[in-house]
Amino acid sequence: MPVLNRIAEFATDMTEWRQHLHTIPELGFDCPKTAAFIKERLEEIGVDEIHTGIAQTGIVAIINGTGAGRTLGLRADFDALPIEEETGVDYASTHAGKMHACGHDGHTAMLLGAAKYLAETRNFAGRVALIFQPAEEDGGGAQVMCAEGMMDRFEIAEVYGIHNFPGAPFGTFHTTPGPIMAAVDSFTIQIKGRGGHGAMPHETADPVVAACGMVQAIQTIISRNTHSGQEKVISVTQIHTGSASNIIPDTAMINGTVRTFDKETQELIHRRMGEIVAGQAASYGVEAELDYEQGYPATLNAPDQTEFAARVAREVVGDANVNANVPKVAGAEDFAYMLEERPGAYLFLGAGEGAGLHHPKFNFNDEIAPVGASFFVRMVETAQPVAGK
Repeated sequence: MPVLNRIAEFATDMTEWRQHLHTIPELGFDCPKTAAFIKERLEEIGVDEIHTGIAQTGIVAIINGTGAGRTLGLRADFDALPIEEETGVDYASTHAGKMHACGHDGHTAMLLGAAKYLAETRNFAGRVALIFQPAEEDGGGAQVMCAEGMMDRFEIAEVYGIHNFPGAPFGTFHTTPGPIMAAVDSFTIQIKGRGGHGAMPHETADPVVAACGMVQAIQTIISRNTHSGQEKVISVTQIHTGSASNIIPDTAMINGTVRTFDKETQELIHRRMGEIVAGQAASYGVEAELDYEQGYPATLNAPDQTEFAARVAREVVGDANVNANVPKVAGAEDFAYMLEERPGAYLFLGAGEGAGLHHPKFNFNDEIAPVGASFFVRMVETAQPVAGK
């Protein structure tokens, strides 16, 4: 089953919606124009309920099907990034220093397209909860929506999400059971030594040498403390210290990121980093403080729901265009919080060639929107068929 005919008929509407959203990018939770536009479209579409103000600007809309049944959640994020756009398109950002460089405008258009079809046809039992979420890029909007009780309030049984995937063949779906994206943590180490003249290092407690020792020791966590078959990353990305060639400074700062796919490894890295920082500080005669911040958890697809989502994707785009065992991605996604509360699956949708995500020349491929909308619709109709059909 290819793109649904009715969705193909209003594909131009989805393009117009997406391109308008592209002109008004907003950041984090502060997305009033975006939320207002989504609400207006939902009112035009004729959904049964619109609930606003969730996680400040988030929206949950309800469409009732034909007959009793459970509630299936479909999610789209809608925040942008603090990037100056360089696409040159005539619908480029009108908000300086902000742009939709990750395709969240397209995700929103896909879900609105699915909403339009589902509201027209009602060819499903139970209900659909359309989740429009702010602050995926920064702030954890999904976590806030869940903390405000969204899942229980709307009795959501399962939840599904899609992200566009530039560089992957057009119209292909990619997913996997279990971890598909990483937990993302960050760390900062503040080192306090005793500075002095570069020609008299014996009179100092050198934070530069201590920083170098800590960075090298931190790398041994991966090679010596974790199983070689586990996927994990520690990257030191910043070292800041010093001001002149002949001055040993008083302080140094180290910063970096950690990516893991299971809580045991995440906790081990956190513990070992603390031990290394304390031990290295003592060995170099300096003081050091570790600030380790756990960010988004790993995105864990439920096996049964992932198998189901892959089967539906095959109906839409064909067997050859679905990879249900894609390698894990070390990036992070706050949809993980929704998957911690309800079973479901996260999938990537191939967008074809083009600039990568978070690039100033990135532009969502509008031609994949009908594919994503058709997938959402078939998910609902297949998961919750009308009795007797």
